[in-house]
Amino acid sequence: MRAAIIPVTAFEQNCSLVWCSRTMKGALIDPGGDLPRLKDAVARAGVTLEKILLTHGHADHCGQAGMLAEELGLPIEGPHEADRFWIARLNDDGPRFGMDARVFEPSRWLKDGDTVSFGEVTLEVIHCPGHTPGHVVFFHRPTRFAFVGDVLFAGSIGRTDFPLGNHQDLLDAITGKLWPLGDDVTFVPGHGPTSTFGQERRTNAFVSDAALARG
Repeated sequence: MRAAIIPVTAFEQNCSLVWCSRTMKGALIDPGGDLPRLKDAVARAGVTLEKILLTHGHADHCGQAGMLAEELGLPIEGPHEADRFWIARLNDDGPRFGMDARVFEPSRWLKDGDTVSFGEVTLEVIHCPGHTPGHVVFFHRPTRFAFVGDVLFAGSIGRTDFPLGNHQDLLDAITGKLWPLGDDVTFVPGHGPTSTFGQERRTNAFVSDAALARG
C-alpha cells in the first residue's frame, strides 16, 4: 500500500489518497472538499479510483464526497450508520463553515470488524465512537498504518462537545481499540502531522499512560 496526504478545505483536513502499488487501484479517504485538487493528485499519482472511504460525517471530511462519487461513478463506504445524523445535516452545516456540502447516502455503512478493499489491499474497520457516534478508523495491518480521522491527533484527541459527542466513549475507543494495535503503528490524523500510537502513549496530554493514570 502507498499513501499520500492532500489537505483540503479551510480546516486543512487530511484527505488521504491510498492505493495498491501492484494494481495502481486506490481510494480517497475523507474527500471533504477541494475536488479539483484531489482529482489532480489522483491523476499525477497514476491511480485509478475504485471507491471513497469515510471516517465520519462532519462536513470537512465528507461534505463533497457525494458530489465526487456522482461525478466519477464511485461507491462510498463508511462511516458507521450512527453518523447518519451528521450526514443528514450537511446541506445546512456546509454553509455555516463556508463550504459547499451536500447530503448523500453511502453505498455501504460500515461496522466494527468489517473490511474494505481496493486493488489487492485490505483495510480493517474499527468503530471508534466519541468524536461522533459513527466514527470509524481504517487500519492496514501489514504496514502498521492507520487512518484515524478525528479520533486522535499528535498531542491531542478529537473534540466531544459537538452534538452526540461523548468524551468517555472517545477515551475508551482510543485505549481499548487503538492502543492494543501496537506502539509501532503510524497514524494519519484528520488534521495536523502524523504520529505513532507509542509516541501518543508517552506524551499525549489527554491519553498518555501518565495522563490516564492521573485520571
